[in-house]
Amino acid sequence: MNDLDAQDGASDQLLVSERLNDSTGFYVRATRKLGDWQTRFQRLEIFDTPHYGRILRTDGCNMTSEREEFVYHENLIHPVLTAHAAPKRVLIVGGGDGGSAEEALKHPSLEQVTLCEIDPEMLRLAKEHFAAVHRGAFDHPKLRLLVGDGIGLIRETPERFDLIALDSSDPATAADEVYSGEFLQRCRQALAPGGALVLPIGMPVARPERVAELAQRLNGVFRIVRPYTLYVPLHGAQCALAVCSDKLDPKSFTADEIDRRIEQRRLQDLRYYNGETHEGVFALPNYVRDLVNPPRVKLQLRGRRLGVVR
Repeated sequence: MNDLDAQDGASDQLLVSERLNDSTGFYVRATRKLGDWQTRFQRLEIFDTPHYGRILRTDGCNMTSEREEFVYHENLIHPVLTAHAAPKRVLIVGGGDGGSAEEALKHPSLEQVTLCEIDPEMLRLAKEHFAAVHRGAFDHPKLRLLVGDGIGLIRETPERFDLIALDSSDPATAADEVYSGEFLQRCRQALAPGGALVLPIGMPVARPERVAELAQRLNGVFRIVRPYTLYVPLHGAQCALAVCSDKLDPKSFTADEIDRRIEQRRLQDLRYYNGETHEGVFALPNYVRDLVNPPRVKLQLRGRRLGVVR
């Protein structure tokens, strides 16, 4: 996604815009701009808006907001962690706003969540301005915060994780190294038995070719690839993510099974995620199936036929 400069008029006419592709876009009306920072790694902007509260932008793209962040963060984390029988170790690459870490820390079996963010200025601004997103996660005793290159960490770490979440740039941006076949193989090697990788793979309507390309790449690395979709309000678009594993298949779980796990784990403050939404996000419309299914595969196999760990 590319930046369309914010249009400054009267304070109630500030439009914060971004392109979804070459012919469509999305805007949010803001009341004021709190700041604009150019760091070593990216441009960061913070705006106050009537509809979404405070929003954070990176390199001209909407990243998170106070009032709808739960839509993305809950769906990035809970479909895979709830499907895992007893997750203990989670690695989040990116995610400097703290929202994904806050969701992961709700699972009581976790021993440690490692959050690796390359930009210390992102962390500073998130801690100062986005308490409604991270909800104190940066002070949680189970959180290990690393400031550094997450790509390098995955390539070098001897640790094994039950979940690796790539909570970074949209794949339509320049962060292509995160989506290279070589790096995805490294992620696979860093997973514990029964572990999974979750990552955004693009926008099926705005950029279908990117979704198809990444789904094909993932299918070349992992035995089980489960794309799923949801509407993310701050992006103004349908977004696709994927859970990738050699054993774990979150699509094989029923709504009742998920609701039982939510109750057993006493997962609190879920504003979006439940058993029915779990089934729902994995129910792909035909045009998305056509994008993400491997060549010559018409119907994806059910998880129980793939030796799924439950």
